[in-house]
Amino acid sequence: MEFDPKTPQYLTSDNSSFASISANERWPVIITGAIDDLHRTVVGIDDGEKANEGKSIIANLAKLKYELQHNRQLTPLDDDGHPDIASYNKELEERGNPQWHDVAWLYSECYLYRRMEALFALSKHWKGYDVFARQKMDTFKSSRPAVLELAARYRELATEAESGKAREKKSPEEIEEAERLLFSEMCEICLWGNATDLSLLTSLTYEDIQKLQGSEARKASQKNIIVNDLDAAFEAMQKARREKKDGERRVDIVLDNSGFELFVDLILAGYLLSVGLATSVVLHPKRMPWFVSDVTPKDFSDLLNCMVDPQAFYTAAVSNVQFLFEQWSQFHQDGKLILRPHAFWTTPGGFWRMPYVAPELFEDLKESELVLFKGDLNYRKLVNDAQWDPTTLFTEAIGPLGPKSGIRVLAFRTCKADPVVGLPAGEDEKLRALPGGGGSESRKWAWGGKWAVVSLSDGKA
Repeated sequence: MEFDPKTPQYLTSDNSSFASISANERWPVIITGAIDDLHRTVVGIDDGEKANEGKSIIANLAKLKYELQHNRQLTPLDDDGHPDIASYNKELEERGNPQWHDVAWLYSECYLYRRMEALFALSKHWKGYDVFARQKMDTFKSSRPAVLELAARYRELATEAESGKAREKKSPEEIEEAERLLFSEMCEICLWGNATDLSLLTSLTYEDIQKLQGSEARKASQKNIIVNDLDAAFEAMQKARREKKDGERRVDIVLDNSGFELFVDLILAGYLLSVGLATSVVLHPKRMPWFVSDVTPKDFSDLLNCMVDPQAFYTAAVSNVQFLFEQWSQFHQDGKLILRPHAFWTTPGGFWRMPYVAPELFEDLKESELVLFKGDLNYRKLVNDAQWDPTTLFTEAIGPLGPKSGIRVLAFRTCKADPVVGLPAGEDEKLRALPGGGGSESRKWAWGGKWAVVSLSDGKA
C-alpha cells in the first residue's frame, strides 16, 4: 500500500456507494452461481475421488459465502504455490484483518476471486477449472445477432482496406477523415461491448443481451459518452504511423470480459492491423478466472474454437464468421496478434503500484504506441478505486502511469462503480439530479453502465 495515493478508497461499509451493494447483494449471488456450476459438473463425474474432492470445494465455497454474509473477518489465503499469495496476506495484515462489510472494496473483491481460485489450485483433480466458463460461453451464444452483424460489417471493411479500394479517388484529407470515423466506430463498439459484464448483470435474459448490442443500440448510446478522447487517441496513432512508417507500431489491449466483449476487442485489433494503424496487437488476459467474466487464455482459444465451425455454433451466416477466424488465426500465426498474460493483472492493488511491483511490465508497456485499458475494473485500478473529486484530471488520478510515464493510456469504460474523474465542473451534479441519479446521497448514475468515459493520458508527450 506504500505506493498508493493518499486519497481514500471506497469501502464496503459505505452505504451510499456501490461497494456496499456489491458486498451485500452481488457477491453472494456470484458465489451461489459458482456452487451451482460445480455441482452440475460433479454429478456427472464417475471418478469417486474427483467427485468427493469437488464436493469438498463446494463446501468451502459455501463457507466463504457464509463468512461474507455474516460479516466475518477475511482470513489469510492458503498458499497454493503462486507468489501473489504472500502479497495478498501481507496487505490483509496491513489492513488490520478487516471484516467483509468494512474493508476497501477493491482489495476485498480481488481477495474474493483469489480465494476461490486457491480452492481449485490446491486440489488434485480440479486445477484450472473455471466455474464461470459455462456462463461465459452461454452469454456468447446469446450474442448471435450482434456477432453476425459485426462479422459482416468487419469483413466488408477489412476487405476494402486490404485491397486499397477504400483509398481510391479520395484526397489525403478525405482518407484521414474516413479513417477517423471508422476508428471511432470501432472503438465505440469496443466500449459498449462491456455492457455484458457478467459480474454485474447477474440475471440477464436473452432479450436483455440483444438490446445491449447491435448498431442501433450503439447510436442511441453515443450521446452518453460523457468524456470522449477518441479524436486525440486517433491523432496520436496517425502521428506514430507517419513518423514510424516502416517501424514497429504496437498497440496493447488490457482485456476485460470474455465472450462478446472479447469478440469486439478482436474486431478492433483486426481493424487496427488491417488498416495499418498498428503493426502488432498484444492482448493481456488474466491468468485465472477473475471477476466472473474476465478473459483467460482458455477463453481466447474457446472463442476461436467456436468460430472454427460457425455452422454448428450459430447455424447461419457462416461465411463472415469463417472470414474472421481465418484472418485472426493468420494474424496470430504471423506474430501480429499476441496473447500475453501476466500475474500483475490479478494482484490486489491498483495500477499505481505497477512501476514498483511489476517493473518489467511497466517497461514493456512503454514499447506500445497505445495501451487500451478495457472496462470498469481496469478503470478502478487505474485510479486506485479512490474517492477522487470527479473534476480531478484523469492524468492526475492515474499517478505513475500519467504524464512523462512513457505510456500512452486510453481507458474505455462504461460506468459501473463510483470512481469517476475528468468530468467538467457541474457534470456530476447534473447527472445526480436525473431520475435515479442518486441526488446528494450517492452517485447512482455511475452504477448501471448507461454512461461511459473514454479517457486519454499521453505519457509520451
